[in-house]
Amino acid sequence: MSRRNKLEKFNELLGFPNVVQNYDFLDPKLRAVQGEEVELRGQWSAKHFGNDHPIVLELACGGGEYTLGLAEMDAAVNFIGVDIKGNRIWKGARKAIKEDLTNVAFLRTRIEQIDLFFGPSEVSEIWITFPDPFPRKSKANRRLTNVNFLARYQKILQPGGKLHLKTDAAALFQFSVDVLGLHPAWELVESIPDVYAQTERRQELNIKSFYERSHLEEGRTIQYLQAILLPKE
Repeated sequence: MSRRNKLEKFNELLGFPNVVQNYDFLDPKLRAVQGEEVELRGQWSAKHFGNDHPIVLELACGGGEYTLGLAEMDAAVNFIGVDIKGNRIWKGARKAIKEDLTNVAFLRTRIEQIDLFFGPSEVSEIWITFPDPFPRKSKANRRLTNVNFLARYQKILQPGGKLHLKTDAAALFQFSVDVLGLHPAWELVESIPDVYAQTERRQELNIKSFYERSHLEEGRTIQYLQAILLPKE
């Protein structure tokens, strides 16, 4: 993609009412339409969506295909796609506006800072769909199911809240099973080594992102797990 095309999309994002951005990770402020500063931590449903519906996040959402797919299934839930790449978010945000999906928003920020922008227990579920698996052991701390990221999720996820992972990377899947299976704050409740080998699947597992479609065309196996955050004792 040309630099000009990216800049055009970044400029369009400034006018999208369903996009909130953090421009500088050293300055954790959120900006909405035309750069207006907004404070949404602990108030996303009331102040952004204008309701009291639960919030579900999709982390590393890319073009937001999963965010949009989930939102189409349940109008009584607010869905927020999170990614640092503005040109990717542009695609999902634009489609949500065209299709009048008012229960969809996008947050452009680093996932390392997710707990700065959501309050305690503000989120009911988190989806991680086809993230970068960071296969090298030296980069294991960047995997989105690493204990450091789990600690951030624990700050914003309500007790009993769900964490979902869908991936084609067998090593990341096993890493996540091991980490969540041993973590005292989480209970691993479901582990599916081959989603499409199942004759019956929950509706949300049938959503296919751009990456999932390409992985399936290449004959890769899709894995899924679900964990819940245990209440504090």
